[in-house]
Amino acid sequence: MQRIKIFAVLIVGLVVAFAVGCDGSGGANGGGGGCPETNLDIEVCDPETGGPFSLEINNPFFPVVPGSMSVLEDGIRLVITVLEETEVVAGVTTRILVESDFEDDLLIEVSRNFFAQAPDGTVCYFGEDVDICGTGLEPDPDGDGFLCNGEEPDHSGEWRAGEGDNQPGIFMLADPQPGDVYNEEIAPGVAEDIAEVVALGETIVVPAGTFNDTLTIEDCNSLEGGVGDTKVYVGTPSIGIAIDADSELISF
Repeated sequence: MQRIKIFAVLIVGLVVAFAVGCDGSGGANGGGGGCPETNLDIEVCDPETGGPFSLEINNPFFPVVPGSMSVLEDGIRLVITVLEETEVVAGVTTRILVESDFEDDLLIEVSRNFFAQAPDGTVCYFGEDVDICGTGLEPDPDGDGFLCNGEEPDHSGEWRAGEGDNQPGIFMLADPQPGDVYNEEIAPGVAEDIAEVVALGETIVVPAGTFNDTLTIEDCNSLEGGVGDTKVYVGTPSIGIAIDADSELISF
């Protein structure tokens, strides 16, 4: 679910916090590539040590509710929908959240993301399937997927926990606090995003409204030398993502 554009409209304090966090310190516990070192363990999301996992994902900052839909926009239109459909990943039944990217009404990317909730309310991320086509995806007449100019689309960035050395990551903490740093994605060489909580309660104004109960996270991509972007989530009302890099929530 990584977005590569940089959101630069937040207050200076958040920018400073990110600069301090992604300082290239690295470390054996999930740092490196210009990203901060993690200080939280993924044990809560490990199928061998965590669980039982639930399909009722009601974390206020990241609810994954079947039938829900959010739309964010800035040049590219991002439509987020949650399916009734489930998928077993690493032995865990997960809920599927679909992100569809449109550019000039052309569907250019679809990702199917797999989530489950731990008993303490942490939302665990079990991977994603990805289809990308810059000239537009079209449905595969012989299957449930997509084609790109009649050929197999690009699947860059897709991963699943339980395959090879891949492990589930933490996508949303049950009780996020500034300074928390954790692995969102653990797929060596494919997806290695690290998240840092930098603020709570900052007021944001987006096309969908003004919100005060917010959580601001900086995502850091260690595979791209510490490139990061800002994401802001809204907990009251329980909306989830409201800012993703330059894209802002327009409806939910």
